Amino acid sequence: MQVSNKTDIRRLSADELKTMLEKEGQPAFRTKQIFQWLWQKGANSFDQMSNLPQELRAWLNEHCVIYTLKLETTQKSDDGTIKSAFSLYDGKSIEGVLIPSLDRITACISSQVGCSLQCTFCATAQLNLQRNLSAGEIFDQVVFLNQQSNSQFHKPISNIVIMGMGEPLLNYKSVMSAINHITSPDGLGMSPRRITLSTSGIAKMIKQLADDNFACNLALSLHAADNVKRSQIMPINDSNSLEMLANALKYFYEMTHTRITYEYVLLRDFNDSMQDAKNLALFCRHTPCKVNIIEFNPVSHAPHRASTVEKTMAFIEYLQSKNIIVNMRRSRGKDIDAACGQLANKLAKKNAL
Repeated sequence: MQVSNKTDIRRLSADELKTMLEKEGQPAFRTKQIFQWLWQKGANSFDQMSNLPQELRAWLNEHCVIYTLKLETTQKSDDGTIKSAFSLYDGKSIEGVLIPSLDRITACISSQVGCSLQCTFCATAQLNLQRNLSAGEIFDQVVFLNQQSNSQFHKPISNIVIMGMGEPLLNYKSVMSAINHITSPDGLGMSPRRITLSTSGIAKMIKQLADDNFACNLALSLHAADNVKRSQIMPINDSNSLEMLANALKYFYEMTHTRITYEYVLLRDFNDSMQDAKNLALFCRHTPCKVNIIEFNPVSHAPHRASTVEKTMAFIEYLQSKNIIVNMRRSRGKDIDAACGQLANKLAKKNAL
């Protein structure tokens, strides 16, 4: 375990770092240099910061630390999907996934170790919430997966989805800070339009995104457009009902003019009937949107099965008949621990032995 009493330098704002350096008699421009190393070049040690004086590097080594991810294990699917498990400085594990397709390579990253929301179809729920990730730990997943993409597919990632382990809006400050560093010209310089944040639905925080001029895409894990059913599989719905979410999403669209994406995992004989499709179509009227129908990826101890091909096609055709944009997302990595949280869950149990 690498826990240290030194200052985690990537938890400091530019102003905080500048103040700390000024106390040591360092000129203001050193702050920008260090930030470029941390957030643009992805440096994982102070010794890499070659344009800093040796004395300053020695001082940084003595007083500060850069916590970095360590690759724990990697699984590669026959369909090209690559899932990696990373160990953190305190021994905990998270996952990141690289998903190649014809026109893009998507990096799926985590925002928390585990999750508190207990969705019945998700393997991460079995881990429970252990802690939030720092902005640096979120950022590092992007850096690593981009390097992996260049190595494996000979091109960089084109898109990022924050829909791995955890609920991003329950780690708001760190997630927003990481996105800022990923999109900033002084960071990785990625377009916000290539980033999608996926939430289980916390109405208050969706409105906060709108007030903060959130420039990325927003996806809502909906999975049922009926309060009773949604609460059965997503307990968060008890405190964030569909009516509350509709109100928050309307506000978000009014402020950002960004079309919402609804994610909908089809579960056999639970949310895949024609009535469920009608309920979803009605919910889609609240704002301009599109729907991603997702094939269920089996999870151990989860009381669900994937919907049949016939029901899936009928569901999609009904939505399309209502002029709703629908994409079918096939389950990827079926031959590996591809469902969100599966690999980290397996490693957590192994490490506990």
